[in-house]
This record gives sequence, C-alpha cells and structure tokens, in this order.
Amino acid sequence: MLKIMFLCTGNSCRSQMAEGFAREFGKGLLDVHSAGLLATRVHPRAIMVMNEAGIDISGQYSKEIEEELLRQMDIVITLCGNAEASCPATPSALKRLHWPINDPVGTVGSEDEILKAFRTARDEIREKVQEFIRDIKESHG
Repeated sequence: MLKIMFLCTGNSCRSQMAEGFAREFGKGLLDVHSAGLLATRVHPRAIMVMNEAGIDISGQYSKEIEEELLRQMDIVITLCGNAEASCPATPSALKRLHWPINDPVGTVGSEDEILKAFRTARDEIREKVQEFIRDIKESHG
C-alpha cells in the first residue's frame, strides 16, 4: 500500500478534499494522510461541497506536518505554492508532486460565487486524484 500525504498551508480545504477523494477512490491501494504548515479547521464549505459529491469529510481534522510521519510517505503532493516552497526537506526517495489548485477560501463575492470557487477546486482535485490513481494502477499492474 502506497503512503501518500497531501499538503497545503492550513490543511483546511484543498488538502482535506484531496484526502477525502483519495481515501474513497484509493481504498486498498493508498494509505492517505493530509497536513498543513499550520493547523486550523476543516472549512465548513469544503465539507458542504464534498457532501454534494458524496464524500463525507466532516470527521477529518486539520493537522500540522509531522516530520516523522512525512518521512514515512512514498509520495507527497502539495496543492499550493506556499506548501510546496515551505515543505520540510524530504528523503530523496520520496516522490514529490505539485498540483497548483486555486484556494477557494479567499474568494470574495456572493455566497453563490464563493461556493462556485469551492466546487471548482473540488472538481479539479477529484480529476487529479482519479488520474493519479489510474496511473498508480497502470504502473503497479
């Protein structure tokens, strides 16, 4: 089973969505974690738009990066430039990927416009996770 960690600045939205999708789509294939440079909370709108997609992330919680756990990972995926630049040094054997997804948390506008930004991020993340899992299945038989 591949150990994977999704990293973002606050571990409140994008990395939480990615964790939810990877847990669902990667059952039996992936051991999934997420963390952030700071621990905050799982954003209520992230929980809401994930529920719309049939994934419940309400039991997940925001965590700071633990270097010991990070060193146990096979793959680390950053979802924002800040996490990519500030991620602690990782062993050279660890594969690092970067998926630049716009942060919906800072969106200003009507509730509909804000939710649209959360849904866009969710849909981009779902697509990337599904593609990632397809690639893993192809490369591991």
